[in-house]
Amino acid sequence: MPEKIVEALVEGGKATPAPPLGPALGQLKVNIKEVIDEINRKTGDFAGMKVPVKIIVDTDTKEFRVEVGSPPVSQLIKKELGVEKLAKEPGKEWVGNLAMEQVVKIARMKRDSMLAKTLKGAVKCIVGACVSCGVTVEGKHPKEVLKEIEEGKYDHLLKE
Repeated sequence: MPEKIVEALVEGGKATPAPPLGPALGQLKVNIKEVIDEINRKTGDFAGMKVPVKIIVDTDTKEFRVEVGSPPVSQLIKKELGVEKLAKEPGKEWVGNLAMEQVVKIARMKRDSMLAKTLKGAVKCIVGACVSCGVTVEGKHPKEVLKEIEEGKYDHLLKE
């Protein structure tokens, strides 16, 4: 079963047959409309975010499957905040504030693609990312929140 893989970064729910997808899929002689419809169906929840997708095509049968990756943490943080851009100078500039519940939500979304063994570990990774994005958590510097997580202050939100 010879397979070809097409990888692309698409806007959630808004993939089109324009380059890079159309030409790459056209070479494989698959039904481009079916592939685009499947990508849009599977990425609809990530509207407004860039999402990595893989289209795996069986070159003999022309059957395909679409695998959707997870958007980068920074994209999920931007979506939760409802902002266009993150801080140009993190540490000097703060573009928004996340509630701990929002951090936990992002951690749950990214958990499968993270190396963290626990939800608490995943949450700490997201809070750490907030430092480089110029985002406070619970109105505080993310490093302060990391200490609070270690002290168990948010354990009630971190049940597996």
